[in-house]
Amino acid sequence: MTKDISQIISKTKAIIFDMDGVLLDSESICDYAWEKAASEQGLLDISEGLEKCRGTTKIETKKILNQLYCKPDSNFQLDVELFMQRTHEIFYEVEEKEGIELMYYAKEALEFLGKKFVLALASSTRGEPVHRQLTNVGLIDYFEVMITGDMVSNSKPDPEIYLKACSELNLKPEECIAVEDSPNGIKSAFDAGIPVVMIPDKIAPNKTTENMTIMTVENLEAFCDIFTE
Repeated sequence: MTKDISQIISKTKAIIFDMDGVLLDSESICDYAWEKAASEQGLLDISEGLEKCRGTTKIETKKILNQLYCKPDSNFQLDVELFMQRTHEIFYEVEEKEGIELMYYAKEALEFLGKKFVLALASSTRGEPVHRQLTNVGLIDYFEVMITGDMVSNSKPDPEIYLKACSELNLKPEECIAVEDSPNGIKSAFDAGIPVVMIPDKIAPNKTTENMTIMTVENLEAFCDIFTE
């Protein structure tokens, strides 16, 4: 472990987690829902939209989709409202039928880290599904503070959600570590002044994310390991 990271850890009082793609494998269901809903409208490649919208709120997602797939000079126009409705319906159908899987080592990590730090959540997802999904997988009680997408005016990559989490924790940003999987979430935490650790899920790290993170680790077990070295 480098000296700088050791110094960051020595100051840390709280860990703030993103939910989707970090604790819950909801991104896999989301991808399926988006691909199915897009194909129903004749759009066979929604990958750019998926990448740019990860970690954002519903309102911001609509803006991005309109910019990408509703260009005035394009022969194809995505019905964004119908698309969003169908992705929600498909996601909920899968959640109801199959449930949402935990990411590897999620419960073990919260159990381990909760004995050392205050734990918080900063998710762009609305409060109702956040509470429902975390309750269903048995993670809800690990968090002292939970900030959700409907509690802020500006979505990730804006820093508002992380600044609000710090305020609710009554801690300085440098006294926290954020755990994120997407560039939008990483930028949100970074711009809030919080040291960020990336655990990649659907998007691989790149130069941009590397410049904003203190480290990238393979999974939550490896993340826990940095506090035992």
